Amino acid sequence: MTSIQNAIDIFNHAVAAVKPSTLIQKHLQRQADHLMICGDRVALQADTRVFIIGAGKAAALMAQTAEEILGDVVTDGFIVTKYEHGLPLRKIKYIEVGHPVPDEKSLQASREVMQLVKDLAPQDVVIFLLSGGASSLLADCPEGTHFPDVQEVFTLLLKSGADIHEMNTVRKHMSHIKGGQLAKAICPARLYSLILSDVIGDDLDIIGSGPTAPDSSTFADVLAVLAKYQITDKLPTTIYQHLLDGYEGKIAETPKDGDACFMNTQNHIIGSNRIALQAAADKAKALGYHAHIITYTLKGEASVVGQALAEEAMDWNGPRPACLLYGGESTVTIKGKGKGGRNMELALAAGSCCHLHPNITILAAGTDGTDGPTDAAGAVVNTDLMEEAIALHGSPVPYLDNNDSYTYFQETDALLKTGPTQTNVMDLVITLIH
Repeated sequence: MTSIQNAIDIFNHAVAAVKPSTLIQKHLQRQADHLMICGDRVALQADTRVFIIGAGKAAALMAQTAEEILGDVVTDGFIVTKYEHGLPLRKIKYIEVGHPVPDEKSLQASREVMQLVKDLAPQDVVIFLLSGGASSLLADCPEGTHFPDVQEVFTLLLKSGADIHEMNTVRKHMSHIKGGQLAKAICPARLYSLILSDVIGDDLDIIGSGPTAPDSSTFADVLAVLAKYQITDKLPTTIYQHLLDGYEGKIAETPKDGDACFMNTQNHIIGSNRIALQAAADKAKALGYHAHIITYTLKGEASVVGQALAEEAMDWNGPRPACLLYGGESTVTIKGKGKGGRNMELALAAGSCCHLHPNITILAAGTDGTDGPTDAAGAVVNTDLMEEAIALHGSPVPYLDNNDSYTYFQETDALLKTGPTQTNVMDLVITLIH
């Protein structure tokens, strides 16, 4: 079996370990007169209503699995997911919307969710299924602004090089649903959030912009992020005025830790990059590799990270064959007009650095099956694939400068295309050294 196929098998095994169909069953069970939710015994009284809501790239499979477990216990439900990520559901309704920039259907989805949780009672139970992507999928407008203004800010952030913590700090303060405000709307009902983490550190207030978690950030933090990436002067006037009003105390802050709205709220991370990496290590060992999990917190500019990982592979002096595993999420500051994603850009930078080393294979891919606005999850590179691409396109440098990694790889077998995986726990980088 080739090293390329080994890398793909390791990646696929890691993704399978964080599928909602596996994870939800561990945390949600139905008994005759009660539910078990993340270890809590929840009595099903005559007047108990059970609602399932959700948002994210994995929301459809999460909801489908929850529906299979709960059956007719479900009173009603609504989830929002990315286009082409929907799955058949029985009672729960769903909508597919835009990502990574929200569209008008994202706005509709937010209204539907907030309508469903309106006027809940203390005996009601809401199960919220959250995964990465929810920040865009559940989008709304601050009062006094227009939705195209919100879309423009999302686009500015995506191009800026800001990391997910910084982007979601801004997004939380342009919304009535993010930053703990969904929990506030659901109160006084009992709320259980089952969460797949797609952020480094598994910070509850960052995943999906933390709709059910206390928000640790402030309007002052938002202005600092915008200034750091020189976005302030590019903001639509209405958005800037909203943020300025918040900074000056004219608009209420998002709910913080200790707010009464979180008294009946529990947030549980049921899937993470750490679980995926451990599964990858187990598979690598089964294939005969000396597996090493290097980090769960990989971050930085994708092209810089790719070069650094290639150098680490070239300098490896440990036992072979080796499998070096990295989890996290790089970023791309978009300067060109090409087609690509952070993982393809990372792989291209790595491949250009170590393409003369036939003993090295590097795979970089998103566990959600999507890398940027493309149909690829990422890319895998080795000497043969890089030489093929170089023969077709010449030096990769102009393509890196133009953020055009997809074009550079598309006529080779380097692109990894999985389709939607129905999960999302950030990215994996797998380096095999023979």
